[in-house]
Amino acid sequence: MNSFLEDCLIVDGYNVLSGWSELAMLKSQSLEHARDKLVEYMANYKAYTGIHVIVVFDGRYVRGSSGSRNSVGGVDVVFSKEGETADMVIERLVSLWPPNQLVAVATSDWVEQRLVLGKGAIRVSARELCQKVNESMHQLRKEHLNKEVPGRRALDERLPETLQRILETWRRGK
Repeated sequence: MNSFLEDCLIVDGYNVLSGWSELAMLKSQSLEHARDKLVEYMANYKAYTGIHVIVVFDGRYVRGSSGSRNSVGGVDVVFSKEGETADMVIERLVSLWPPNQLVAVATSDWVEQRLVLGKGAIRVSARELCQKVNESMHQLRKEHLNKEVPGRRALDERLPETLQRILETWRRGK
């Protein structure tokens, strides 16, 4: 799989929701649904590329939030704790990631891009991420449609020869 991301992709959740037109529209109707859709897209992308994906959402305005981390479809979903921004979590994750592994951060926040670049990560804009995810899903569909299913045969190949002759006779109108 030709992915520009080899080891880890950290997604700035709310920033990407705002920068991905389809998700931005969904966000205006239901923030929760938009978050779920982003995580679903990232789970599909992870399944296709095999990379580690972490989606970080800002929980700093949630009173009493101690933050959370769980796995959804193989994607790590992180909510920052009260008073902590998603950017702070992302910067910490980039700093903790092993130096011999590639880390990419998806965000369109210019300041955050500069900070993660300074820590050795690659930056990916929300628009670029959207394009990459859409390309991978298109490629997956294309591969799936062109894939021959083992053991799958046409109906006439599965019918007994006598039944095939009867049907052929009917088809010809004899």
